[in-house]
Amino acid sequence: MNYPSQEYWNGKNVFVTGITGFVGSHIAEKLLSMNANVSGIVRRRSSLENIEPIKHKVKLIDGDISDSYSVYAAMKEAQPEVIFHLAAQSFVPLSWSAPLETIRTNIDGTLNVLEAARKVDSVKRIHFAGSSEEYGHVLPEESPVKESQPLRPLSPYGVSKVACDLLCYQYGKSYNLGVIRTRTFNHTGPKRGKEFVTSNFAHQVASIMKGKGQPVIKVGNLDAVRDFTDVRDIVNAYMLAIEKARVNEVYNIGSGTGVKIQDVLNMLIRLSNAKVDVVQDTERIRPSDVQYLLCDSSKFRNETGWQPTIPFEKTMSDLLQYWIERV
Repeated sequence: MNYPSQEYWNGKNVFVTGITGFVGSHIAEKLLSMNANVSGIVRRRSSLENIEPIKHKVKLIDGDISDSYSVYAAMKEAQPEVIFHLAAQSFVPLSWSAPLETIRTNIDGTLNVLEAARKVDSVKRIHFAGSSEEYGHVLPEESPVKESQPLRPLSPYGVSKVACDLLCYQYGKSYNLGVIRTRTFNHTGPKRGKEFVTSNFAHQVASIMKGKGQPVIKVGNLDAVRDFTDVRDIVNAYMLAIEKARVNEVYNIGSGTGVKIQDVLNMLIRLSNAKVDVVQDTERIRPSDVQYLLCDSSKFRNETGWQPTIPFEKTMSDLLQYWIERV
């Protein structure tokens, strides 16, 4: 198992879009532990809760990913050698109710980052965080999914990430930007927003444990199977991608193990010892859904030496504890 190199990151200027978000806050913490100089663009209305312990150690620059000038100004000020582009409207169900906002936020934001990067001479590597949702409709015989799998997105979010993926490929080829694209399968852990399925279940269970809600858990499609990886393993993967992956290539990142959503719920209930009733909520059912997603990350593992190390039950236990401390 390879881990990110202290020698590589020591003293490096790193710019993180989405630094206050789920993965962004985790990667900022990891970079600081390796003595990197970390900066990021932040909207004034953004919550800083996720980076509260480290906000005095990072350089936060006011701006908005959807505003081209503020992205360029922030990047020019930061003079990064490495960019992690993580900012996005990433909640798939919201993309159904706000498709235009999702498309504009994700595509315009990515274009603004790429345009700024080609104008700032310090930039040597850019990581774009794509998504398994780009694959969309995967037939049973097509799983586990390789990078060569046709892209058939089933949500406005998935469509937006395909467009961003292709923009990154085009800019990488056209301007020699050193772009590395990843298509990451489901990832979770502490600080995951409660709108996402694992965190939503953990939040509901924690509320019941602390007597702050009825002993009823509302659910959507429990039959779907997803490939979950701990966010802390994903952070290691993204950093190794910068260190070792080939530019202008795309890589799947995931555990390679499928977990049924029903089993996620059962695990959290078992960890809590709570007595609950489970009720399906029709509002949690998507207009179209990817039923089965399993990742083939052999290309990435072979080239970088990465592999996940945190067991899924440990991830769920840490996530549940995170919500127990906050509800």
